[in-house]
Amino acid sequence: YYAVLDEIALKLSRSPDTNIEIKGHTDNVGTAEYNQILSEKRAGIVKNYLVQKGVEKDRLFPVGFGYTINQASNRTENGRALNRRVEMSPMSDQQTLAYQQ
Repeated sequence: YYAVLDEIALKLSRSPDTNIEIKGHTDNVGTAEYNQILSEKRAGIVKNYLVQKGVEKDRLFPVGFGYTINQASNRTENGRALNRRVEMSPMSDQQTLAYQQ
């Protein structure tokens, strides 16, 4: 996924007013507490990578959701694999202000 992250870093360098929410997710294997921490770490690792690529850290807002937002069923390995992910989306000015408070 480095090529995808490199492309995102490049696009962010061309859009200096865009802030990004980085959302970490997990499957449901393990405890809720463990998965919450894991999802936060996933989002934080992506943030750190983008910062290393030159994106200002105050434009990136990592958050972990644990296994609360599934993309697929956790009943199969394929489903669990789809649930272990990081998603990114641009933030509105209101969302940015809410994070900063």
